[in-house]
Amino acid sequence: MAPAHALLAVGLLAVATAAPTKTATAQLTPDGSNLRGAISNVTNFHALHGGVIPCMCDLGTSLWTAPKRTVPECIFLDLGAADGNTFRDFLDGRYGIVANCPSGGKYEATLVEANPRFNNALQQEMTKHPGAVHSKFATAAYMCEATTTFYLDTKSVKENYWGSSMSANHVDTKRSGHVQVTVPTVNILKMLHETTIPGDYVILKMDIEGAEWDVLPCLANSPVASLIDRLLVEVHPIQWGNAGTTQLQFDTALNQLRAKGVDIPSDYHSQTL
Repeated sequence: MAPAHALLAVGLLAVATAAPTKTATAQLTPDGSNLRGAISNVTNFHALHGGVIPCMCDLGTSLWTAPKRTVPECIFLDLGAADGNTFRDFLDGRYGIVANCPSGGKYEATLVEANPRFNNALQQEMTKHPGAVHSKFATAAYMCEATTTFYLDTKSVKENYWGSSMSANHVDTKRSGHVQVTVPTVNILKMLHETTIPGDYVILKMDIEGAEWDVLPCLANSPVASLIDRLLVEVHPIQWGNAGTTQLQFDTALNQLRAKGVDIPSDYHSQTL
């Protein structure tokens, strides 16, 4: 059985073989229970500077449950999945040869997308790949669980409506007249805790139109970050974040993630179609 780090990558993104080995960290929750990847209960990580966020950074509670699975595999967490195009890139080997995943090429993918325009497409991906693909459609990726206003890009037809965002400051949400829907948020930290085991090869792709400025400082301060092997994050203008994160705080978060063994390629841009 090949170890998780034996995944061979091809194409534009090569797996960094020199990256430190990740380790899972167990912490005690405030009630004394053992919870993999928890530091404390709900934490206000940043002093807010005028942004509107649906909830604060949630680093975990004893209600989170680790998976019972023991066989390692590739885990592809696609945040900002659109119609599943990046997942199809994953299957096509853009991020590594899927056949070289642990346990004979086993993989699971979770596709998270807030724009309800893509509900049917993501449902179809689950139907095509039963048991391997889990779609969370009409759901925004974030650092806690709540409901949020999500602004729809209605103008960028050729770019697959790529500017839909939680940010009212996004150029495409402004251009679209702030057409909005209300959607639930999923906690990325909880997703990592409940879907991955230390032996997995975990790719976290994040193209969430500014919400990365809110999420990454929270993620960097949780031990679940050490479960990630590769973080593919498309960084958008700082004005599209809502939590008031400064450039220094964001850069510090990236450095903290790298120190935990997370490989973060520079200047990642996900494909639109």
